Amino acid sequence: MKTGLIATFLALAAGASPAQDMADVADMAAGQIVRHSEHVGEMITTMRPRAETRQGALRDTLRFEPWQMLDDLFRDDIVLLMRHGPTDWSSDDPRGVLPTDCARQRLMTPDGRDRMRDLGILLAGNGIVPGHILVSEWCRNQQTLEALVEGIGLVDPGYTARAEIETDPAANLLLSLEGAATVTELRRRISDWEGSEDGPLLIISHFTNIAELTEFHVYEGEILVLDPDRHNRVLGYLRLRSAAPDIGHFDTTVGPR
Repeated sequence: MKTGLIATFLALAAGASPAQDMADVADMAAGQIVRHSEHVGEMITTMRPRAETRQGALRDTLRFEPWQMLDDLFRDDIVLLMRHGPTDWSSDDPRGVLPTDCARQRLMTPDGRDRMRDLGILLAGNGIVPGHILVSEWCRNQQTLEALVEGIGLVDPGYTARAEIETDPAANLLLSLEGAATVTELRRRISDWEGSEDGPLLIISHFTNIAELTEFHVYEGEILVLDPDRHNRVLGYLRLRSAAPDIGHFDTTVGPR
């Protein structure tokens, strides 16, 4: 197990008031971590000038909860269980659509792609870089992967050459056509993860799969942090500050939790 890089980022504003306005977070230096409240932390990163010219200004910060999970985020033996990024809910998947039939299924929005690219930048900029990625065949998951890897590559140009990326039907939408019948295989993959010197395991799956595995209901683009050494216990979450509930799985009148 490794906890490397954490010392680099622990220029902590641990004494920050819980009521600190989030605008203050945007003024933080690169790699700084701030304790926003008793349980919530925020991360930010600054891109290299050439990457910033290509990407534009980074619009978001990376929220994690609980704060007490901070050390665990830099371990390579955790599993990051992620739902695909924000999609267009003006239409839903027709019954029987194939996972690879991108013309007939719900896809990511342009804004969703941008946000997943931002997420990749924020993860890599704060030293959280997956060494192995397992992704569903569904088009919105593949789009999430592309945007996320692009963002990581803006911070770490050599990432795509060394990352191990695997498309696995075990991560496909539960009970859909050519989908996973159960989460048994996905649970096994999580339980068997022992870590890698290249970084943790990232799984990009779906709302229903994640709910079945963890009993947590996650936003689009949200990541749960799991610990295989503790019987796949959910340690907490990572998500963009801008993340919000979608109309497909949440009562959007209530607002973010």
